[in-house]
Amino acid sequence: MAAADLVPRKVPHVTSQYRRIGTEIPVPQSIAILEELRRYEPLSMSGQPPILWDRAEGICVYDRWGNQWLDWSSGVLVANAGHGHPRICQAILDQVHHGLLHNYCFPSELRAQLVRELADVAPEGLQKVFLLTTGAEAVECTIKLARTWGQKIAGINKITIVSFENAFHGRTLGAQMAGGIPALKSWIGNLDKDMVQVPFPDGFRGPDTSFDGFLRALAERGVSPDQVAGVLSETYQGGNASFAPPEYMQQLRRWCDTHQALLVLDEVQAGFGRTGTYWGFEHYGIVPDLICCGKGITSGLPLSAVIGRQEIMDLYPPGSMTSTHTGNPICVAAALANLHVIRDEHLVDNARAMGAILQPELQRLGQRFATHIGAVHGQGLVASLHMVQPGGIEPYPEAASRIVRRAVEKGLMLFAPVGYRGASVKISPPLTIPEDALREGLAVLEEAIQEVLEELPQ
Repeated sequence: MAAADLVPRKVPHVTSQYRRIGTEIPVPQSIAILEELRRYEPLSMSGQPPILWDRAEGICVYDRWGNQWLDWSSGVLVANAGHGHPRICQAILDQVHHGLLHNYCFPSELRAQLVRELADVAPEGLQKVFLLTTGAEAVECTIKLARTWGQKIAGINKITIVSFENAFHGRTLGAQMAGGIPALKSWIGNLDKDMVQVPFPDGFRGPDTSFDGFLRALAERGVSPDQVAGVLSETYQGGNASFAPPEYMQQLRRWCDTHQALLVLDEVQAGFGRTGTYWGFEHYGIVPDLICCGKGITSGLPLSAVIGRQEIMDLYPPGSMTSTHTGNPICVAAALANLHVIRDEHLVDNARAMGAILQPELQRLGQRFATHIGAVHGQGLVASLHMVQPGGIEPYPEAASRIVRRAVEKGLMLFAPVGYRGASVKISPPLTIPEDALREGLAVLEEAIQEVLEELPQ
Protein backbone atom coordinates (compact mmCIF):
# COMPACT_ATOMS: atom_id res chain seq x y z
CA MET A 1 0.00 0.00 0.00
CA ALA A 2 1.34 3.41 -0.94
CA ALA A 3 1.95 5.94 1.82
CA ALA A 4 -0.85 8.19 0.55
CA ASP A 5 -3.30 5.30 0.86
CA LEU A 6 -2.69 5.07 4.59
CA VAL A 7 -4.87 8.13 5.29
CA PRO A 8 -8.55 8.25 4.26
CA ARG A 9 -9.38 10.43 1.29
CA LYS A 10 -10.90 13.84 1.97
CA VAL A 11 -14.66 13.65 2.42
CA PRO A 12 -17.38 16.26 2.89
CA HIS A 13 -17.73 17.62 6.41
CA VAL A 14 -20.00 15.60 8.68
CA THR A 15 -21.37 17.05 11.89
CA SER A 16 -23.73 15.34 14.30
CA GLN A 17 -23.85 14.48 17.97
CA TYR A 18 -22.02 11.22 17.26
CA ARG A 19 -19.90 11.98 14.18
CA ARG A 20 -17.62 14.87 13.40
CA ILE A 21 -15.54 14.36 10.26
CA GLY A 22 -13.80 16.99 8.18
CA THR A 23 -11.20 18.40 10.54
CA GLU A 24 -8.00 18.43 8.53
CA ILE A 25 -5.73 15.49 9.30
CA PRO A 26 -2.05 16.51 9.01
CA VAL A 27 -1.20 13.96 6.33
CA PRO A 28 2.61 13.91 6.75
CA GLN A 29 2.33 13.55 10.54
CA SER A 30 -0.33 10.87 10.31
CA ILE A 31 1.60 8.92 7.70
CA ALA A 32 4.75 9.15 9.81
CA ILE A 33 2.98 7.52 12.77
CA LEU A 34 1.44 4.79 10.63
CA GLU A 35 4.76 4.09 8.93
CA GLU A 36 6.46 3.87 12.33
CA LEU A 37 4.00 1.17 13.28
CA ARG A 38 4.76 -0.61 10.01
CA ARG A 39 8.48 -0.35 10.68
CA TYR A 40 8.46 -1.81 14.19
CA GLU A 41 5.38 -4.05 14.29
CA PRO A 42 4.83 -7.22 12.28
CA LEU A 43 2.89 -6.80 9.02
CA SER A 44 0.07 -8.81 10.58
CA MET A 45 -0.79 -5.83 12.78
CA SER A 46 -1.88 -3.77 9.77
CA GLY A 47 -5.17 -4.05 7.94
CA GLN A 48 -7.56 -1.99 10.06
CA PRO A 49 -8.95 1.33 8.80
CA PRO A 50 -6.05 3.83 9.01
CA ILE A 51 -7.50 5.92 11.80
CA LEU A 52 -5.15 6.85 14.64
CA TRP A 53 -7.25 6.27 17.74
CA ASP A 54 -6.37 8.86 20.37
CA ARG A 55 -9.17 8.35 22.89
CA ALA A 56 -12.59 6.73 23.15
CA GLU A 57 -15.56 7.61 25.30
CA GLY A 58 -18.93 5.93 25.48
CA ILE A 59 -19.97 5.01 21.95
CA CYS A 60 -17.50 7.31 20.18
CA VAL A 61 -13.86 7.18 19.10
CA TYR A 62 -11.68 10.27 18.52
CA ASP A 63 -8.42 11.05 16.78
CA ARG A 64 -6.06 13.77 18.02
CA TRP A 65 -7.22 16.28 15.40
CA GLY A 66 -10.83 16.54 16.53
CA ASN A 67 -12.51 13.98 14.28
CA GLN A 68 -15.13 11.77 15.92
CA TRP A 69 -16.56 8.40 14.90
CA LEU A 70 -19.66 6.57 16.04
CA ASP A 71 -18.18 3.24 17.08
CA TRP A 72 -19.77 0.10 15.67
CA SER A 73 -16.75 -2.06 16.51
CA SER A 74 -16.68 -1.94 20.34
CA GLY A 75 -12.93 -2.36 19.81
CA VAL A 76 -13.56 -5.90 18.48
CA LEU A 77 -16.52 -6.64 20.78
CA VAL A 78 -14.80 -5.66 24.01
CA ALA A 79 -16.43 -2.39 25.09
CA ASN A 80 -19.85 -3.82 25.99
CA ALA A 81 -20.36 -1.08 28.60
CA GLY A 82 -18.96 1.52 26.25
CA HIS A 83 -15.48 2.98 26.17
CA GLY A 84 -14.07 4.33 29.42
CA HIS A 85 -17.21 3.96 31.50
CA PRO A 86 -16.73 6.24 34.54
CA ARG A 87 -17.48 3.50 37.07
CA ILE A 88 -15.00 1.13 35.46
CA CYS A 89 -12.32 3.82 35.22
CA GLN A 90 -12.86 4.73 38.86
CA ALA A 91 -12.58 1.10 39.93
CA ILE A 92 -9.26 0.81 38.06
CA LEU A 93 -7.92 3.99 39.68
CA ASP A 94 -9.09 2.92 43.12
CA GLN A 95 -7.27 -0.40 42.79
CA VAL A 96 -4.08 1.31 41.58
CA HIS A 97 -4.19 3.66 44.56
CA HIS A 98 -5.01 0.77 46.87
CA GLY A 99 -1.59 -0.60 46.02
CA LEU A 100 -1.96 -4.15 44.64
CA LEU A 101 -1.11 -4.48 40.94
CA HIS A 102 -0.19 -8.17 40.80
CA ASN A 103 -0.49 -11.19 43.07
CA TYR A 104 -0.10 -14.28 40.83
CA CYS A 105 -2.18 -17.07 42.43
CA PHE A 106 -1.75 -15.81 45.97
CA PRO A 107 -5.24 -15.34 47.46
CA SER A 108 -7.00 -11.98 47.41
CA GLU A 109 -10.41 -10.84 48.55
CA LEU A 110 -10.95 -9.06 45.23
CA ARG A 111 -10.48 -12.26 43.23
CA ALA A 112 -12.81 -14.12 45.57
CA GLN A 113 -15.48 -11.52 44.93
CA LEU A 114 -15.18 -11.76 41.15
CA VAL A 115 -15.26 -15.54 40.89
CA ARG A 116 -18.30 -15.59 43.19
CA GLU A 117 -20.10 -12.99 41.08
CA LEU A 118 -19.27 -14.79 37.83
CA ALA A 119 -20.60 -18.02 39.30
CA ASP A 120 -23.75 -16.15 40.31
CA VAL A 121 -24.47 -15.00 36.74
CA ALA A 122 -23.63 -18.42 35.27
CA PRO A 123 -26.28 -21.14 34.99
CA GLU A 124 -26.90 -23.29 38.04
CA GLY A 125 -24.34 -26.07 38.31
CA LEU A 126 -21.49 -24.11 36.76
CA GLN A 127 -20.01 -22.86 40.00
CA LYS A 128 -16.24 -23.00 39.45
CA VAL A 129 -14.38 -20.12 37.75
CA PHE A 130 -10.77 -20.04 36.50
CA LEU A 131 -9.54 -16.55 35.59
CA LEU A 132 -7.12 -16.16 32.66
CA THR A 133 -6.03 -13.41 30.29
CA THR A 134 -7.19 -14.05 26.70
CA GLY A 135 -9.98 -15.91 24.97
CA ALA A 136 -7.47 -18.23 23.30
CA GLU A 137 -6.02 -19.11 26.70
CA ALA A 138 -9.50 -19.98 27.94
CA VAL A 139 -10.14 -22.18 24.89
CA GLU A 140 -6.82 -23.97 25.39
CA CYS A 141 -7.80 -24.65 28.99
CA THR A 142 -11.13 -26.21 27.98
CA ILE A 143 -9.39 -28.48 25.46
CA LYS A 144 -7.08 -29.63 28.27
CA LEU A 145 -9.98 -30.18 30.66
CA ALA A 146 -12.11 -32.03 28.09
CA ARG A 147 -9.32 -34.44 27.18
CA THR A 148 -8.39 -34.99 30.81
CA TRP A 149 -12.04 -35.70 31.62
CA GLY A 150 -12.39 -38.09 28.70
CA GLN A 151 -9.32 -40.10 29.73
CA LYS A 152 -10.47 -40.18 33.34
CA ILE A 153 -13.86 -41.68 32.56
CA ALA A 154 -13.04 -43.89 29.55
CA GLY A 155 -9.30 -44.23 29.03
CA ILE A 156 -6.63 -42.94 26.67
CA ASN A 157 -8.69 -43.18 23.47
CA LYS A 158 -11.38 -40.71 24.54
CA ILE A 159 -9.54 -37.55 23.47
CA THR A 160 -11.21 -36.42 20.23
CA ILE A 161 -12.30 -32.79 20.13
CA VAL A 162 -15.04 -32.04 17.62
CA SER A 163 -15.39 -28.45 16.46
CA PHE A 164 -16.87 -26.69 13.44
CA GLU A 165 -15.82 -25.51 10.02
CA ASN A 166 -15.32 -21.72 9.69
CA ALA A 167 -14.92 -21.45 13.47
CA PHE A 168 -12.37 -19.13 15.08
CA HIS A 169 -11.17 -19.83 18.63
CA GLY A 170 -7.94 -17.84 18.85
CA ARG A 171 -4.40 -17.73 17.49
CA THR A 172 -2.49 -20.12 19.76
CA LEU A 173 -1.60 -23.65 18.65
CA GLY A 174 -4.44 -25.62 20.20
CA ALA A 175 -7.02 -22.93 19.52
CA GLN A 176 -6.07 -22.82 15.84
CA MET A 177 -6.07 -26.61 15.48
CA ALA A 178 -9.58 -26.60 16.93
CA GLY A 179 -10.51 -23.73 14.63
CA GLY A 180 -12.19 -24.36 11.32
CA ILE A 181 -10.36 -21.97 8.98
CA PRO A 182 -7.72 -23.97 7.06
CA ALA A 183 -5.69 -20.92 5.99
CA LEU A 184 -5.06 -19.98 9.63
CA LYS A 185 -3.48 -23.33 10.50
CA SER A 186 -1.53 -24.22 7.37
CA TRP A 187 1.64 -23.26 9.28
CA ILE A 188 1.18 -26.09 11.77
CA GLY A 189 2.03 -28.91 9.39
CA ASN A 190 1.30 -31.78 11.76
CA LEU A 191 -2.32 -31.17 12.68
CA ASP A 192 -3.72 -33.20 15.55
CA LYS A 193 -5.68 -36.05 13.97
CA ASP A 194 -7.94 -36.12 17.04
CA MET A 195 -9.21 -32.61 16.41
CA VAL A 196 -11.85 -32.78 13.70
CA GLN A 197 -14.24 -30.24 12.22
CA VAL A 198 -17.77 -30.76 10.94
CA PRO A 199 -19.97 -28.33 8.98
CA PHE A 200 -21.59 -25.54 10.99
CA PRO A 201 -25.36 -25.46 10.37
CA ASP A 202 -25.82 -21.76 9.63
CA GLY A 203 -28.22 -22.33 6.73
CA PHE A 204 -25.97 -20.40 4.33
CA ARG A 205 -22.39 -21.65 4.12
CA GLY A 206 -23.59 -24.79 5.89
CA PRO A 207 -26.97 -25.41 4.26
CA ASP A 208 -27.72 -28.70 6.01
CA THR A 209 -29.13 -27.67 9.39
CA SER A 210 -30.24 -31.15 10.45
CA PHE A 211 -28.51 -32.92 13.31
CA ASP A 212 -28.23 -35.91 11.00
CA GLY A 213 -25.61 -33.79 9.21
CA PHE A 214 -23.49 -33.80 12.38
CA LEU A 215 -23.78 -37.58 12.70
CA ARG A 216 -22.94 -38.14 9.02
CA ALA A 217 -19.91 -35.85 9.24
CA LEU A 218 -18.54 -37.76 12.22
CA ALA A 219 -18.98 -41.06 10.40
CA GLU A 220 -17.33 -39.69 7.25
CA ARG A 221 -14.32 -38.60 9.34
CA GLY A 222 -14.08 -42.01 10.98
CA VAL A 223 -14.95 -40.71 14.45
CA SER A 224 -16.75 -43.05 16.82
CA PRO A 225 -18.86 -41.30 19.49
CA ASP A 226 -17.03 -43.14 22.27
CA GLN A 227 -13.80 -41.40 21.17
CA VAL A 228 -15.21 -37.89 21.63
CA ALA A 229 -14.06 -36.08 24.76
CA GLY A 230 -15.72 -32.80 23.92
CA VAL A 231 -17.59 -30.78 21.33
CA LEU A 232 -16.38 -27.18 21.08
CA SER A 233 -18.41 -24.47 19.37
CA GLU A 234 -18.63 -20.73 19.32
CA THR A 235 -22.12 -19.85 20.51
CA TYR A 236 -22.32 -17.93 17.25
CA GLN A 237 -19.56 -18.08 14.68
CA GLY A 238 -17.72 -14.86 15.37
CA GLY A 239 -16.81 -13.45 11.98
CA ASN A 240 -20.11 -14.41 10.41
CA ALA A 241 -22.41 -13.76 13.41
CA SER A 242 -24.03 -17.07 12.47
CA PHE A 243 -26.18 -19.06 14.89
CA ALA A 244 -27.16 -22.71 14.67
CA PRO A 245 -30.84 -23.69 14.87
CA PRO A 246 -31.93 -24.15 18.52
CA GLU A 247 -33.20 -27.66 17.75
CA TYR A 248 -29.75 -28.64 16.46
CA MET A 249 -28.02 -27.39 19.60
CA GLN A 250 -30.56 -29.10 21.82
CA GLN A 251 -29.92 -32.39 20.02
CA LEU A 252 -26.19 -31.80 20.35
CA ARG A 253 -26.62 -31.32 24.10
CA ARG A 254 -28.46 -34.64 24.34
CA TRP A 255 -25.86 -36.37 22.15
CA CYS A 256 -23.05 -35.17 24.42
CA ASP A 257 -24.92 -36.45 27.47
CA THR A 258 -25.50 -39.83 25.85
CA HIS A 259 -21.86 -40.28 24.88
CA GLN A 260 -20.27 -38.68 27.98
CA ALA A 261 -18.72 -35.88 25.96
CA LEU A 262 -18.39 -32.36 27.33
CA LEU A 263 -20.19 -29.56 25.53
CA VAL A 264 -17.95 -26.49 25.49
CA LEU A 265 -19.34 -23.17 24.29
CA ASP A 266 -17.00 -20.34 23.35
CA GLU A 267 -18.79 -17.22 24.60
CA VAL A 268 -15.78 -14.92 24.19
CA GLN A 269 -17.76 -12.71 21.80
CA ALA A 270 -21.27 -13.68 22.83
CA GLY A 271 -21.21 -13.26 26.60
CA PHE A 272 -22.23 -10.41 28.88
CA GLY A 273 -25.30 -9.27 26.98
CA ARG A 274 -24.04 -8.98 23.40
CA THR A 275 -26.83 -11.04 21.84
CA GLY A 276 -29.67 -9.60 23.93
CA THR A 277 -29.40 -12.33 26.56
CA TYR A 278 -26.74 -12.48 29.27
CA TRP A 279 -25.20 -15.57 27.70
CA GLY A 280 -25.59 -16.22 24.02
CA PHE A 281 -26.44 -19.89 24.54
CA GLU A 282 -29.68 -18.84 26.21
CA HIS A 283 -31.07 -18.53 22.67
CA TYR A 284 -30.67 -22.30 22.39
CA GLY A 285 -32.29 -23.24 25.68
CA ILE A 286 -29.29 -25.31 26.77
CA VAL A 287 -26.50 -25.20 29.36
CA PRO A 288 -22.94 -26.24 28.41
CA ASP A 289 -20.50 -28.09 30.65
CA LEU A 290 -17.82 -25.43 30.18
CA ILE A 291 -18.01 -21.77 29.17
CA CYS A 292 -15.13 -19.78 27.70
CA CYS A 293 -15.62 -16.05 28.15
CA GLY A 294 -13.62 -12.84 27.78
CA LYS A 295 -13.75 -9.61 25.74
CA GLY A 296 -16.86 -7.97 27.24
CA ILE A 297 -16.02 -9.26 30.72
CA THR A 298 -14.19 -5.99 31.56
CA SER A 299 -15.15 -3.63 28.71
CA GLY A 300 -11.52 -2.75 28.21
CA LEU A 301 -8.83 -4.73 30.03
CA PRO A 302 -7.38 -8.20 29.27
CA LEU A 303 -9.22 -10.85 31.26
CA SER A 304 -10.91 -14.11 30.38
CA ALA A 305 -12.43 -17.01 32.27
CA VAL A 306 -13.46 -20.63 32.10
CA ILE A 307 -16.64 -21.39 34.02
CA GLY A 308 -17.72 -24.97 34.56
CA ARG A 309 -18.90 -27.88 36.63
CA GLN A 310 -16.93 -28.59 39.79
CA GLU A 311 -15.98 -32.17 38.92
CA ILE A 312 -14.41 -30.95 35.67
CA MET A 313 -12.77 -27.79 36.95
CA ASP A 314 -11.20 -29.65 39.91
CA LEU A 315 -9.44 -32.29 37.80
CA TYR A 316 -5.99 -30.83 38.45
CA PRO A 317 -4.33 -30.67 41.89
CA PRO A 318 -3.02 -27.48 43.56
CA GLY A 319 -0.42 -25.56 41.58
CA SER A 320 -0.85 -27.53 38.33
CA MET A 321 -3.39 -25.40 36.41
CA THR A 322 -2.47 -21.75 36.93
CA SER A 323 -1.51 -18.67 34.94
CA THR A 324 0.99 -15.88 35.71
CA HIS A 325 -1.55 -13.09 35.43
CA THR A 326 -4.60 -15.04 36.55
CA GLY A 327 -7.04 -12.62 38.15
CA ASN A 328 -4.77 -9.58 37.83
CA PRO A 329 -6.12 -7.15 40.46
CA ILE A 330 -6.52 -4.22 38.05
CA CYS A 331 -8.40 -6.38 35.55
CA VAL A 332 -10.48 -7.95 38.31
CA ALA A 333 -11.50 -4.51 39.59
CA ALA A 334 -12.53 -3.54 36.06
CA ALA A 335 -14.50 -6.77 35.63
CA LEU A 336 -16.41 -6.31 38.89
CA ALA A 337 -17.34 -2.75 37.97
CA ASN A 338 -18.30 -3.89 34.47
CA LEU A 339 -20.62 -6.63 35.79
CA HIS A 340 -22.28 -4.06 38.03
CA VAL A 341 -22.72 -1.59 35.16
CA ILE A 342 -24.26 -4.30 32.97
CA ARG A 343 -26.68 -5.11 35.80
CA ASP A 344 -27.46 -1.61 37.06
CA GLU A 345 -27.82 0.05 33.65
CA HIS A 346 -29.86 -2.85 32.22
CA LEU A 347 -27.52 -3.28 29.27
CA VAL A 348 -28.81 -6.75 28.42
CA ASP A 349 -32.30 -5.28 28.09
CA ASN A 350 -30.94 -2.44 25.96
CA ALA A 351 -29.10 -4.88 23.69
CA ARG A 352 -32.31 -6.81 23.22
CA ALA A 353 -34.38 -3.66 22.56
CA MET A 354 -31.85 -2.16 20.16
CA GLY A 355 -31.41 -5.53 18.49
CA ALA A 356 -35.15 -5.54 17.79
CA ILE A 357 -34.49 -2.41 15.70
CA LEU A 358 -31.09 -3.32 14.25
CA GLN A 359 -31.81 -6.83 13.01
CA PRO A 360 -34.97 -6.06 10.96
CA GLU A 361 -33.30 -2.97 9.47
CA LEU A 362 -30.29 -5.03 8.40
CA GLN A 363 -32.63 -7.61 6.90
CA ARG A 364 -34.21 -4.76 4.94
CA LEU A 365 -30.76 -3.77 3.66
CA GLY A 366 -30.16 -7.39 2.76
CA GLN A 367 -33.31 -7.37 0.64
CA ARG A 368 -32.57 -3.98 -0.92
CA PHE A 369 -29.04 -5.02 -1.93
CA ALA A 370 -29.81 -8.71 -2.43
CA THR A 371 -27.51 -9.06 -5.43
CA HIS A 372 -24.49 -8.36 -3.20
CA ILE A 373 -25.63 -9.32 0.32
CA GLY A 374 -26.01 -13.07 0.38
CA ALA A 375 -27.14 -13.32 3.99
CA VAL A 376 -27.65 -11.22 7.10
CA HIS A 377 -26.93 -13.03 10.36
CA GLY A 378 -27.04 -11.90 13.97
CA GLN A 379 -28.87 -11.47 17.26
CA GLY A 380 -29.11 -8.50 19.59
CA LEU A 381 -26.23 -6.10 18.95
CA VAL A 382 -24.07 -8.29 16.75
CA ALA A 383 -24.55 -8.88 13.05
CA SER A 384 -22.72 -9.58 9.80
CA LEU A 385 -23.54 -8.74 6.21
CA HIS A 386 -22.20 -11.56 4.04
CA MET A 387 -21.06 -9.86 0.83
CA VAL A 388 -21.24 -12.01 -2.31
CA GLN A 389 -20.53 -11.76 -6.01
CA PRO A 390 -23.73 -11.01 -7.97
CA GLY A 391 -25.59 -14.11 -9.02
CA GLY A 392 -24.32 -16.53 -6.40
CA ILE A 393 -22.78 -16.98 -2.97
CA GLU A 394 -19.12 -16.58 -3.92
CA PRO A 395 -17.66 -14.23 -1.27
CA TYR A 396 -16.87 -10.67 -2.36
CA PRO A 397 -14.14 -9.37 -0.03
CA GLU A 398 -13.45 -6.29 -2.16
CA ALA A 399 -17.02 -5.08 -1.75
CA ALA A 400 -16.84 -5.64 2.01
CA SER A 401 -13.54 -3.74 2.27
CA ARG A 402 -14.84 -0.80 0.28
CA ILE A 403 -18.02 -0.60 2.36
CA VAL A 404 -16.03 -0.56 5.59
CA ARG A 405 -13.72 2.15 4.27
CA ARG A 406 -16.58 4.30 2.99
CA ALA A 407 -18.45 3.98 6.28
CA VAL A 408 -15.34 5.04 8.21
CA GLU A 409 -14.90 8.02 5.91
CA LYS A 410 -18.46 9.02 6.81
CA GLY A 411 -17.79 8.75 10.55
CA LEU A 412 -19.01 5.22 11.30
CA MET A 413 -16.21 3.12 12.80
CA LEU A 414 -16.12 -0.51 11.68
CA PHE A 415 -13.25 -2.96 11.81
CA ALA A 416 -11.84 -4.65 8.72
CA PRO A 417 -14.04 -7.33 7.11
CA VAL A 418 -13.96 -10.73 8.77
CA GLY A 419 -15.73 -14.06 8.43
CA TYR A 420 -15.63 -16.45 5.51
CA ARG A 421 -12.87 -15.35 3.11
CA GLY A 422 -12.88 -11.91 4.75
CA ALA A 423 -16.15 -10.91 3.08
CA SER A 424 -18.40 -10.09 6.03
CA VAL A 425 -19.10 -6.57 7.28
CA LYS A 426 -19.31 -6.97 11.06
CA ILE A 427 -21.57 -4.78 13.19
CA SER A 428 -21.10 -4.66 16.97
CA PRO A 429 -21.79 -1.35 18.74
CA PRO A 430 -21.45 -0.97 22.51
CA LEU A 431 -24.49 -2.19 24.44
CA THR A 432 -25.00 1.35 25.72
CA ILE A 433 -26.00 2.66 22.29
CA PRO A 434 -29.25 4.70 22.27
CA GLU A 435 -31.85 4.44 19.53
CA ASP A 436 -30.99 7.72 17.79
CA ALA A 437 -27.34 6.71 17.43
CA LEU A 438 -28.32 3.26 16.21
CA ARG A 439 -30.58 4.70 13.53
CA GLU A 440 -27.93 7.21 12.51
CA GLY A 441 -25.43 4.39 12.07
CA LEU A 442 -27.91 2.43 9.99
CA ALA A 443 -28.43 5.42 7.70
CA VAL A 444 -24.68 5.87 7.25
CA LEU A 445 -24.17 2.17 6.55
CA GLU A 446 -26.95 2.20 3.94
CA GLU A 447 -25.37 5.24 2.23
CA ALA A 448 -21.99 3.54 2.19
CA ILE A 449 -23.36 0.32 0.70
CA GLN A 450 -25.32 2.15 -1.96
CA GLU A 451 -22.36 4.30 -3.03
CA VAL A 452 -19.92 1.41 -3.15
CA LEU A 453 -22.22 -0.94 -5.07
CA GLU A 454 -22.90 1.79 -7.63
CA GLU A 455 -19.14 2.08 -8.21
CA LEU A 456 -18.40 -1.65 -8.47
CA PRO A 457 -18.57 -3.40 -11.84
CA GLN A 458 -21.90 -5.13 -12.26
